[in-house]
Amino acid sequence: MSLQPPSNLNDALYRPGVGIMLFNEHNKIFVARRIDSRADAWQMPQGGIDDNELPLEAALRELKEEIGTNHATIISQYPDWLYYDIPEELAKSLWNGRYRGQRQRWFLMRFNGRDDEINLETEIPEFNDWQWASLDSIVDLIVPFKRTLYIQLLTQFKPYINQGNV
Repeated sequence: MSLQPPSNLNDALYRPGVGIMLFNEHNKIFVARRIDSRADAWQMPQGGIDDNELPLEAALRELKEEIGTNHATIISQYPDWLYYDIPEELAKSLWNGRYRGQRQRWFLMRFNGRDDEINLETEIPEFNDWQWASLDSIVDLIVPFKRTLYIQLLTQFKPYINQGNV
């Protein structure tokens, strides 16, 4: 799977969004299990970018909307948009079939809050469980169609962890 779209594809086929790799003081990654999936579908916080919204603004809003807190410090940003296709059966039901996948700006953030501030019972709940996962286990937890993207994120952001910057 390529993380960049083929040159013959239009960005309009990919929903613009953001993602957040959120770490705690033990360098564990926040992942949550989707409430709307029959599979054991874990993911990092992510979501769409609203009209006239900057990616960083969207990332902080999505944290608050999805996990009830945005107490985080921005450490880094992935330098490019990352693309992934969703399975065809999902593409038909999501976003009224308008998109074939997502293009996302990703941010590495350190969680500055306490675990008891994390609240999945938000206005529109998206998750029913969460955990801090090790770097070594994160890819195996994620749905297969996002794994290549997560490997790319780990490759980009791991030096910050190894340097103790997270």
